[in-house]
Amino acid sequence: MSAPLLYSFRRCPYAMRARMALMASGVQVRLREVVLRDKPAEMLEVSAKGTVPVLVLEDGTVIDESRDVMQWAMDQNDPGGWKTDDAAALIAEADGPFKNALDRYKYPNRYEDEGVDKLEQRAKGREFLAKLDARLAQHNQLLGDSITEADIAIFPFVRQFANTDRGWFDAEPLPHLQRWLAGHLDSNLFLSVMKKYPQWKTGDDEVEFGNRSTRVAS
Repeated sequence: MSAPLLYSFRRCPYAMRARMALMASGVQVRLREVVLRDKPAEMLEVSAKGTVPVLVLEDGTVIDESRDVMQWAMDQNDPGGWKTDDAAALIAEADGPFKNALDRYKYPNRYEDEGVDKLEQRAKGREFLAKLDARLAQHNQLLGDSITEADIAIFPFVRQFANTDRGWFDAEPLPHLQRWLAGHLDSNLFLSVMKKYPQWKTGDDEVEFGNRSTRVAS
């Protein structure tokens, strides 16, 4: 029986968190690296949304939401004890208001019809970052001293926000968040899922992804 098939794009934060969960679970998948401006027909046939990640299970079931991919991976194997009922509200805030501000801060030209002010959006996003910093002043991770799905789900978007203007982010008085971000950026788990692969095209072999021993952030 072949392994599940994952369509992914290396730099997409949604795909990053899905890959991290899959890698940590030890589940091996067949990875097809796509370029979003040149999406393969095979991916669009199974998920018309045209976004990544898309996970196709052995029985043909399609999972095309990153949080659902994470949940599926943790249901198969959760060696780090990431799964928790306490994560939902914080992840929802990150995926909702924070992501809204992040998009308009990073890509203001896409929202010209809304009269977007980039710095106003940065300020809105910073409010969420300050909330995370306050949590991290009390614990090593967002929900305590151990990593949970909340850290893995939110980290890629904080990374993207920080990298929009790294000089500004590094100068902000957010020491606990900056420490947390640095730890995840330096973790073997993150580094292992950020390996570069060539664009997959019809007829190409897939990359074997996952089922490796990794060190997570501490």
